[in-house]
Amino acid sequence: MADKIKVALNGYGTIGKRVADAVMRQDDMTLVGIAKTKPDYEAYVAAKKGYPIYAVDPGKAESKFKAAGLSIAGSNKEMIKKADIIVDCAPEGIGEENKKLYEELKKPAIFQGGEEHEVAGTSFNAAANYNEAIGKQFVRVVSCNTTGLCRLLYAVDKAVGVKKARVILIRRGGDPNDIKRGPMNAIVPDPIHLPSHHGPDVQTVLHNLPIVTSAVKVPTTLMHMHFVNMTLNKAVSRDEILGAIRQWPRMWLIPSWMNIKSTADVIEFGRELGRPRNDMMENAIWEESVTMDGDELNLFQGIHQESDVVPENVDCIRAMTGIEKDNMKSMAKTNKTLNIGVVSPWKCSP
Repeated sequence: MADKIKVALNGYGTIGKRVADAVMRQDDMTLVGIAKTKPDYEAYVAAKKGYPIYAVDPGKAESKFKAAGLSIAGSNKEMIKKADIIVDCAPEGIGEENKKLYEELKKPAIFQGGEEHEVAGTSFNAAANYNEAIGKQFVRVVSCNTTGLCRLLYAVDKAVGVKKARVILIRRGGDPNDIKRGPMNAIVPDPIHLPSHHGPDVQTVLHNLPIVTSAVKVPTTLMHMHFVNMTLNKAVSRDEILGAIRQWPRMWLIPSWMNIKSTADVIEFGRELGRPRNDMMENAIWEESVTMDGDELNLFQGIHQESDVVPENVDCIRAMTGIEKDNMKSMAKTNKTLNIGVVSPWKCSP
């Protein structure tokens, strides 16, 4: 194999640490290092894994890392210079500032869904618009909710055609380790104005698909839940829809016999499977909820906000660097290395 793509992770939080691990499982990529502003338990684990740690501001951070017994390999800028491509997983809004450094050093970079589409100019989903990212300097992997919606909408639109989608998003209040967010005891329209931003975000990938979305936040940390209604180009059977979904391993149709009744059950199943961090990177679609009423399709799907964008980042690296120009080949490779699709009902039985 040709030289591996050298990947740097600028930001090592919820998404960054997962992408770093995923990169390490690819035989066509290698991890240059990860960037941290200060030592913490995530930096400690990164060091234990052998990931080189680079400091965003070595002058301020070096003594803190030394006091924690952790060594730094250099500055964030030095890490970026060594890389072929950067995956920017910095907190929301910081990526736009980081872009100035990537432009200065003439390095390609992938941003996350917390940044605006305009930061990159191209938004990405591996199934729907892989080719748009090929050779680009800047690309944005859309948010967890948008990723889940793009996967589903693209599959159904490709198979049947979607006239319009209407989606209600029940959003988690914060990630499990996020103690500063809420709500604690409320259901919050977020945003109150309608429609929500999620529909326009989907359209940055599926440019011509009509979609209207609304969203609320609820007191849970585990997953998001979507109620999806689609008006299709024609009335089709439920079996045709199930068949269309089953073509894509990143969507998991939950069979009724599994007795998975909630997002808590989905995460518990991840633990039982031995998934790292109990991640469920697939859309979790309740098969029982998939119903057709004339030309209207309805279903429920759960989205694990901590992990579903991880395989998309891996595929985006291949697209931008041109190491693989066939999206299906890249997705198949990523799915295999990350063990995605093994819970599909047609591959397991009670």
